[in-house]
This record gives sequence, C-alpha cells and structure tokens, in this order.
Amino acid sequence: MAPNKVGPEEKVEALIEHPKTLGIGRNFGFLVHDVSRLIKRRFDRKARQTGLLITRRQAAVMLYIARNEGVSQTEVATWLDLEPIALVRMLDKLNDEGLVERRAHPTDRRVRTLWLTSAAQPVVTQILAINQAIREEAFAGMPAHARDTVIDILGGIKEKLALREEADDSPAAPSARPDGVNQAIRKLAVAAS
Repeated sequence: MAPNKVGPEEKVEALIEHPKTLGIGRNFGFLVHDVSRLIKRRFDRKARQTGLLITRRQAAVMLYIARNEGVSQTEVATWLDLEPIALVRMLDKLNDEGLVERRAHPTDRRVRTLWLTSAAQPVVTQILAINQAIREEAFAGMPAHARDTVIDILGGIKEKLALREEADDSPAAPSARPDGVNQAIRKLAVAAS
C-alpha cells in the first residue's frame, strides 16, 4: 500500500478513536435507528401493559388499512417493506382475531383487498392512544415549535431519500457498477461495433 493511502482498517480505527475530527460526531443513521427501535420497544411494552395483544408492525398494518380501506395486500407489503409471505402470516393472525377482513377486488380476482372489522375500531383507538403517549414521552420538555421543527426536518429527509430511491430504481438509473467496470463495458461495446 502506498504510504499516503489509508486502508479500510485504518479508517475504521480512526473513526472509533477520533470520530469528531473526521466530521462524524453523532451518527445520524444510528441515531434514527435507535429512536425507531426504542419507539417500537415502548409500543410493545405499553401494548402489553394495556392488554393489547398486538405488535408494532401489526399496529402499523391496521393504521394503514384504517386510512386506506380497500387497499391491496401488495400495497401494504410494499409500504411496510415486507415480503408478501410475512404480511400474509400477519394478516392471517389479524383475521383470526377478527380485526381484519380480506375481500376480493371488484374487478381483479387475483387481488385481495383489506378492510377493518367493527371489532378493530377500539383496537385502533388504543393504538392511537399508545402512539400519542409515546410521542409525549419522546418530546417531553421540548417546546412545541421545536417538536414541529424536528418532525418537519425528518419529513423532508424522508421525502428526499424516497425520491432518491425512486430515481435509483427507475429503468434509466445509472448502473451501480464501479467506474472501471463501466469503462471496460464501453470499450467492449466499441470494439464489438
């Protein structure tokens, strides 16, 4: 290795020993992940304490259906970033508990739409109450304008990253190959023509 080049091991060691000198400080991704994980744990604990036998992910499915009655299973799986089979298992459980109903799509018999039952309404109310309690815990002591700013900033970050994902997933997105590979492919294409 050339004397002025730093290898991956040295970079990791430097980050661990001196994160602020490299402009890292508090890592945004880890912080967001930790907040998300703690919210999930708080939800699961509060749900158990209130006798609500539902996970945070099941609650997310129910709230999504509540806002979008008649939504397809595929759309819910995409929104939650779940494999369809994992969603099917979750929906089976929610159906067995009498909370979610699957119906045939009116024009496409391959599609199943999702609906909440009347028994789901009190559960949705409990989910919303738990979510509100967690929000109050998370923002305790923070002025209202700061809360709004945090939510606005996170919403903006989410929007930008979602747009970037869409652009990267589009057929016209540039290849993710290393530049050297792209150059080699271009040379082969020129040589072949």
